[in-house]
Amino acid sequence: MTAGAAVRVFAGDCSVVFDGADRTEHRGHVVVVVKPDDTVLVHDAKGYQPVAWLTRASEVWVTNDGELDLRAKDGDQTLLVKSHQLHLTGSYPTSTAGTPAGRCPDCSGALVRTRRAVTCLDCERHHGIPTDAVVHGGRCDCGLPRMRVERGAPLDLCIDRDCESLDSAVVERFDRAWDCPECGDDLRVLRRGGLLAGCDAYPDCDTGFSFPAGTVVASCECGLPVFETAGGRRCLDSTCDGDWTDAGGVEAETGP
Repeated sequence: MTAGAAVRVFAGDCSVVFDGADRTEHRGHVVVVVKPDDTVLVHDAKGYQPVAWLTRASEVWVTNDGELDLRAKDGDQTLLVKSHQLHLTGSYPTSTAGTPAGRCPDCSGALVRTRRAVTCLDCERHHGIPTDAVVHGGRCDCGLPRMRVERGAPLDLCIDRDCESLDSAVVERFDRAWDCPECGDDLRVLRRGGLLAGCDAYPDCDTGFSFPAGTVVASCECGLPVFETAGGRRCLDSTCDGDWTDAGGVEAETGP
């Protein structure tokens, strides 16, 4: 569900028929919810469990001309709802719920952080962010929240990549910082879907390593850096089983 999507709600005395592996039929004063992903839920007065539902129906038809006639279908499952007396009908805005992250500099609406983005509940502002980013209380001069991301070192950046680029910050610190273990040429920081440390001699040398989320804390005996990650310490080369315990630890450079 995204900002601007709507949920449709109907309440009334309805007959409800579900036909699938089993057939069930109900009648009562119920609330019918049609979510933006076309999931249909029919709730009565008992508890949280709906009396009938169809998750992400492939087709939903709704006629509301004073009375409700709803038909939903998904494969060989069908859900029919017909009202005898309709008490309420409406369409209401809905969005993905997230952690509060301040106010939008454009419209003063609420900003919320979800796993992959910071979005405004009232306008179209949307900023994709890394899943491991920590959106903290700091504010950029542009009015947006700032985030902490670990890519070799702790980086403090605006959530708007056009304001402060994560890629540029990593390039500034780590481009050509390490040598290719295969040919000795420089490792460049590149964006190829994700961040990579790739050999500058490409295509003659196609050595490349995914840039992990974490901070550089030591040097591996293979010559590459060792990262402290959420899953533990690892060499930049995830297949390397070299020893870095006695390789001469180096402290990661701190962020700005």
